[in-house]
Amino acid sequence: MEWALKPVAMGIDLGTSNSCVSIIKDGRAVLIPNEWGEKIHASVVSFWEGGTISVGNDAKREIITNAAHTVYSTKRLIGRFFFSEEVQKAIELMPYEIVEGPNASVCVSVRGQQYSLAEIASMILKELKQITESYLGHPVTKAVITVPAFFNDTQRQATKDAGRIAGLNVMRILNEPTAAALAYGFGQNIDQKVVIYDLGGGTFDVSILEIGVDVFEVLATSGDTFLGGDDFDDKIMEYLRADFQRQHGIDLSQDLYALQAIKEAAEQAKKAFSTDSEASVYIPSITSTATGERIDYKLRLGRQDFNKMVVEMLQRTFLVCDEAMATAKLDISDIDGVILVGGPTRLPIVRNAVSQYFQREPNINIDPDLVVAMGAAIQADALLDNSTTTFLLDVTPQTLRLGTVGDFTESIIHKNTPIPIDRSRTFVTASDYQQKVVMKIYQGESRLASECQLLGEFTFSGFKSAKRGEVSIDVNFEIDTDGIVNVSATEVGTGHQTSTTIRLSSGLQESDILAAQQRVAGMDLTPASTGVLPKS
Repeated sequence: MEWALKPVAMGIDLGTSNSCVSIIKDGRAVLIPNEWGEKIHASVVSFWEGGTISVGNDAKREIITNAAHTVYSTKRLIGRFFFSEEVQKAIELMPYEIVEGPNASVCVSVRGQQYSLAEIASMILKELKQITESYLGHPVTKAVITVPAFFNDTQRQATKDAGRIAGLNVMRILNEPTAAALAYGFGQNIDQKVVIYDLGGGTFDVSILEIGVDVFEVLATSGDTFLGGDDFDDKIMEYLRADFQRQHGIDLSQDLYALQAIKEAAEQAKKAFSTDSEASVYIPSITSTATGERIDYKLRLGRQDFNKMVVEMLQRTFLVCDEAMATAKLDISDIDGVILVGGPTRLPIVRNAVSQYFQREPNINIDPDLVVAMGAAIQADALLDNSTTTFLLDVTPQTLRLGTVGDFTESIIHKNTPIPIDRSRTFVTASDYQQKVVMKIYQGESRLASECQLLGEFTFSGFKSAKRGEVSIDVNFEIDTDGIVNVSATEVGTGHQTSTTIRLSSGLQESDILAAQQRVAGMDLTPASTGVLPKS
């Protein structure tokens, strides 16, 4: 077909729980189904004895029976430090093994092999790439990949690394709310201020955008990278576990098989509350008594009980909304529309709360699970076509800082500054005959380094030896369109220079990426899209 011969780039929503891929066909965004017609693909990778690796919806079916070797929800951990609170919480909750990698990064250990989280993400991206190529009948390598707007630099860099490992040319890392706005506003000649309320599986973001004639400007963004539908599942899961213990006197907290069965039942119950006032839970043979008698578990759970479980987490999202509105210096009356993104926004409690907060009914014309991938496809197509007039003005989600004396930092580029951007500052040496300067780069809103996210550090040396304050060094900070930070230092007078790309938390050097590329390139999908198999 003629359209298939034109240059094509994918728009990929790499989600915590599920992922989607879209392309532009005949001027509109089309979601790509797998062989079974499924447009939503689970962000899950399952490893089998003998080397077989299944990815996507087939892997999700193994969360119960292959719990210790099935990896999911890694988007919550990608680009984080191993010692962070979020990672330590995940270690307690997840049935698979989470271990420390290089530079205090996070890895998973499965069947004796250690994988970076970027490599796990690359397997999901490879699945999406091959689904698209099967649909089109020819190779596709270019893509735009979305991330939560509140992702910091190392999380964005790790996502971009994942794309490279999967064999993709990542044209841009795009904020998910911006992608959603593209899907709603592209080509419609609207001039509005719009809120994107994005409650996904693992993260929550709110962004306020001004949409003009093919111009999308982010006015403010804020978020919580550890709040989403998975937390709703966990609340139901704990309720079910406690109820079972009350009924049968058996604590299932150490039974991984039973916990995964409860987790799956909790997710199904949550989805049921999108349309029904009651959810039926039935788990056959969840465990057995001391005498070997199998026990079934049954419960009818009411929507009001569910609402009580999640209302506190829902309130947390509106604290984030408060922050974004204040940053944008807007009142509720200034907002022209509200767009819902993410599967959990189907829940009546979420939609009702959003309506009350923003004093208007949200826009739900596009499937909230698919809207981000569609917007990413629009941006990917625009990057292919120089005649396309769509222009994005994105912002940096957190303040970029430089460590100074003691535990203090100095802000360099403030949050919600339009990107791409570069800023320079001049510093002088702090001691006599100083031979090197160690520069630590942070993101965060506190003046204290200990309360910010360390992105990385680099050493500048080789400048002239002189007394304190006699050597001046220009430090240039650049944030590109992907939200990734580049830093360079130049000695004033001699022009001696060094530079670095901050990528500490991703834990991947160039050699790591190349090695991972070779491993992932050696994996083939079976014809039925049921998994990834090592080449012989």
